[in-house]
Amino acid sequence: MSFFRVLTLFFLTSLGYQAFSQERRFISGEVVDASNSEPLVGANVYWEGNSTAGVVSDLDGKFQLEAIDFPNKLVISYVGYEKSVRIISAKEAEKSIRFFLKPDEMSLDEIIIQERRPDEQVKNMEMGKSTVPIETIKNIPALFGEVDLLRSLQLLPGVKSAGEGTTGIFVRGGSADQNLVQLDGAPVYNPSHFFGIFSVFNPDGIKSVDLYKGNMPASFGGRAASLIDVSLREGNNKQIRGEGGIGSISSRLTLDGPLFGKNSTFIVSARRTYADVFLKLSSDENLKNNKLNFHDLSGKLAFVLNDRDKITVSSYQGSDFLGLDEEFGLGWTNWVSSAAWSRVHSEKFFFDLEGYHSRYSYSVEFEDPDNGFEWTNKLSESGLKAIWTFLPDSKTELNWGIHSQYYNFAPVDLEPAPNSAIEEIVTNPKNGLLNNLFISGQYAFSPKLSVEGGLRWGLFSQVGKGVDYLYEGGVPGPDVEVSDTLSYGTLEKMHAYQGLEPRIAFRYLINEQFSVKTAYNRNFQYIQIASNSSAGLPIDRWILSGRYIEPVRSDQISVGLFHNFNQNRWEFSVEGYYKDLDNVIDLRNGAQVLFTDQVETELLAGKGWAYGVEFLLRKNVGKTTGWLAYTWSRTWRKIDGVSRNEAYNPRFDRPNDLTLVLNHEFSPSWSAGLTFVYTTGQAVSYPVGSYEVDNQSVPLYSDSRNLDRFPNYNRMDASVTWKNADKGRKWRGSWNFSIYNLYGRKNPFAYEFRTIYNDDINFEPSDGEIISAKPGVVMTYLFTFLPSLTYNFQF
Repeated sequence: MSFFRVLTLFFLTSLGYQAFSQERRFISGEVVDASNSEPLVGANVYWEGNSTAGVVSDLDGKFQLEAIDFPNKLVISYVGYEKSVRIISAKEAEKSIRFFLKPDEMSLDEIIIQERRPDEQVKNMEMGKSTVPIETIKNIPALFGEVDLLRSLQLLPGVKSAGEGTTGIFVRGGSADQNLVQLDGAPVYNPSHFFGIFSVFNPDGIKSVDLYKGNMPASFGGRAASLIDVSLREGNNKQIRGEGGIGSISSRLTLDGPLFGKNSTFIVSARRTYADVFLKLSSDENLKNNKLNFHDLSGKLAFVLNDRDKITVSSYQGSDFLGLDEEFGLGWTNWVSSAAWSRVHSEKFFFDLEGYHSRYSYSVEFEDPDNGFEWTNKLSESGLKAIWTFLPDSKTELNWGIHSQYYNFAPVDLEPAPNSAIEEIVTNPKNGLLNNLFISGQYAFSPKLSVEGGLRWGLFSQVGKGVDYLYEGGVPGPDVEVSDTLSYGTLEKMHAYQGLEPRIAFRYLINEQFSVKTAYNRNFQYIQIASNSSAGLPIDRWILSGRYIEPVRSDQISVGLFHNFNQNRWEFSVEGYYKDLDNVIDLRNGAQVLFTDQVETELLAGKGWAYGVEFLLRKNVGKTTGWLAYTWSRTWRKIDGVSRNEAYNPRFDRPNDLTLVLNHEFSPSWSAGLTFVYTTGQAVSYPVGSYEVDNQSVPLYSDSRNLDRFPNYNRMDASVTWKNADKGRKWRGSWNFSIYNLYGRKNPFAYEFRTIYNDDINFEPSDGEIISAKPGVVMTYLFTFLPSLTYNFQF
């Protein structure tokens, strides 16, 4: 009850303060791009002659500035745009004013588009946050020419790749399921296509992407490692526009414009691969009947109701399908929808309400007269989030709200085909209800010292309809008998957890170009993945916290130094962190988790920890831009029953990680990009021997996990882009030629330990006479020298 008393006191104090300060006057407005009406984040707003007392626009381009005597000149400035100076009268100041800034044509050639102030890295409170502009992502050389948002994040310090060509990421020692990936506030449970080779996000329809590795705001939670916050852009309110591209394996198209007038807009993006079209052209009948495709479709509607209210509605739908000669089929689908209402109550008080629903489903079908089956499963999350923001003065910002989430993990449905020897699988659904209260605030004690603090309180309940199994001795295990079964009705409480998640950060400004920051974060995670694959698969089993599985707890402390130099053209930062994890799960040796209703018997839980140092040198301005990043880090797990009860490294532990990203503009028509990646090989377990079963040699593995490593990984990619000269024509096109793995290195994807016959790795015993047989190792690699060509266009 003490927490609610504190919250009530805060509300009363806030309202009292607001009433006390009614005599102070403020002017409010919005800063947008004149060419597309997109909000400009971080624009400087101040009265002429008093720039030190100005403010900056927020994520929606909005601002509030204390009023002075009228009429007076208001100055709006933003990097890469022409400065706006406007005389404001007393009557005009009574309503919200929209300011349109025009791009500065003289400076665009010198700057990569930035959605932040040049000195933001040094002066803001953010730590462990990375933002990659969409234009930069589009200039990075890409696999198959497919520009990919998540693969671009792998080039940042503190972010590890799942493997060759994949979009799976591991952030500061966290597993892949410990990343919250959300699109306009709605979680995306499988953000990848083609088993992780591509992400589901079409960059043409994306406004921004922010990665939080630490110092996560109190309004976000539910994951132990990171938040990847992706926002769809809004359409412009002037005319219909379009852009897209025709690539090596897929094409895409985005349209946006006004909907019912200038106060409502739309945007819709579509993408589809045509790999299956080329398969039909094959002369090989085995390939001709195969199917392999994915598609994406996303859209966003925005309605400006008046000067105070705005509503947006977003939706994304995407699916994959792999079919092998009409005998085997695997498909999965994401469907994410969200709606948001933003209201400006006054110059100092704002309200945001968000609602969402996310559903993920997959289906596996095997056509066989003896062992045929159809296996389907789905999961969903629905949520409602309300946030209040209060700005009592230029030094203080307060936020509070509530976030409610409902999880529904449907039972596994495996239906055998008629006359199949496969037995039907029966499981029970898993449901959870999570309510979060949060409050946070930011205060500047002085121009040099600022503090940000927050508290998030999560109340989680596993609820029915569902079943709990009781085991002899009270501890589940593969050889332990079930002593009783408890059944629960719809929404009946089965088991409950709660957790307080404090967050605090400090920033001390040593001078205008040098600052020191430190932060502490605690997060609880109430859902996890139980999987044999570290990279993640479409059929992974999600597990809710319950009687035998406690929520993951993550505590992270970080310290960083941030320095800008050469008039903010260069940024340098170094961040060190230590993360402590509790109740992380791993599988027993030989565990099977996909088709059991007693998944707790296959899991073990324990502790984990990770630490590292991240270096980043970035150039934002000039003909040549990009960054150099290096991370040294270690990740450990210690779980009783795993690896002889000793600490071990998960597969994604890679101590050294070096990335270089460069982009150079030779002229308005020609530009080139280059990336280089070097990492320590992933941790794996090699066989320590072999034994015979039915005259077959079977590898023997040690009880200790991941004592070996793949060879170190390195790769270079390059691209060249040619653009048509802008002569005022509506249609503008460009060609991009890229090469993935420029020097053709054969980086291992997997090793297979088996018997090699006749010194031929492709020879099978059924192929003919066996002359020789010896144990061997077969390496599989995915890509070597891989060129691609893409035509991009705008109209």
